[in-house]
Amino acid sequence: MAARPRKNNVSVPNLYPLYSRKVNKVYWRYKHPITGKFHALGTDEAEAVAIATEANKRLAEQRTRQILAISDRIATSKGKAITVSTWLDRYWKIQEERLATGDIKLNTFKQKNKPVSLLRERVGMKLLPSVDVRDIAQLLDEYVAAGQPRMAQVVRTVLVDIFKEAQHAGEVPPGYDPASATKKPRRKITRQRLSLEEWQRIFDIADSNHQYMGNAMLLALVTGQRLGDISNMKFSDVWDDHLHVLQEKTGSKIAIPLSLRLNAINWSLRDIISRCRDYAVSPYLVHFFRATSQAERGSQVRSNTLTTNFSKARDKAEIPLEEGKTPSTFHEQRSLAERLYKAQGVNTKELLGHRSQQQTDGYHDDRGKDWTTIAI
Repeated sequence: MAARPRKNNVSVPNLYPLYSRKVNKVYWRYKHPITGKFHALGTDEAEAVAIATEANKRLAEQRTRQILAISDRIATSKGKAITVSTWLDRYWKIQEERLATGDIKLNTFKQKNKPVSLLRERVGMKLLPSVDVRDIAQLLDEYVAAGQPRMAQVVRTVLVDIFKEAQHAGEVPPGYDPASATKKPRRKITRQRLSLEEWQRIFDIADSNHQYMGNAMLLALVTGQRLGDISNMKFSDVWDDHLHVLQEKTGSKIAIPLSLRLNAINWSLRDIISRCRDYAVSPYLVHFFRATSQAERGSQVRSNTLTTNFSKARDKAEIPLEEGKTPSTFHEQRSLAERLYKAQGVNTKELLGHRSQQQTDGYHDDRGKDWTTIAI
């Protein structure tokens, strides 16, 4: 006769084994810590542990919310501050309303999710006006130390907005903003710029593999627009002899004349749009010319596909990588377009849709790509 299994050393709270002599098996049960009722979980120990762990987690979260709600009601009745967690719930509803009214873009809305969750995780139990600069600085420093300065910038921007909304709602005193008092994380861009010769090498490879890649790269260089805007361009956006672009990131409205020609490659926008046309009906300028396992012929080519295939063509082009730099991406065509058009005398600030000349000047920086000729 088999010995009775020893199951007394269970480490998961509220999980209990029940040995059945009749079938010589151990059955698992979960005891609800509030009601005291047992719930059968079967004989699979691993599954029972997973279920009990998840149940404990959810009950703990529920208990925390109840405690926060009670403390907030008491604080409010005494004219005191609410907790960070309660304010973040209200802040998120405000963001949902802003998204619904078109005040913010979907990408902006999604970008706020991580910083909001992070603040809730770190100081959710604190009273809102008791959050200080050190709380925010520690959070940002972790990202900087991990080599993620860009994420640190995003987090700081969202936290500034959180306290701005709190001021507007009267939950903190006017001017109270510990996030703005922190030092702005600096991000040194190490991505290597593209030269025209390098662009041509990548284009030849990309275009020979996929015609839509050639069309996308030509549109990127001649229009100077961003990756997402290239992917979203439609033939219906062409009217009055202009290509109309509603920029996805900024909402800027750009009307680019079809006669615009980039002299460096001798292509006009009109020529490229003609090249994009296919006898397969497609509303998109950049579309699949052949059906694939992933997409139908004529369907839109998404941004991630353009990014991936650009990187593959760039790697095949075997462009030397400068020390301390990372390989050029599809986005680098925007900088190359700015530099080429600047030399041609075109107003690149308007073409790129920038709100300030400083933004455009950032694209004009070749990051040491070209030599500076000294006039004598």
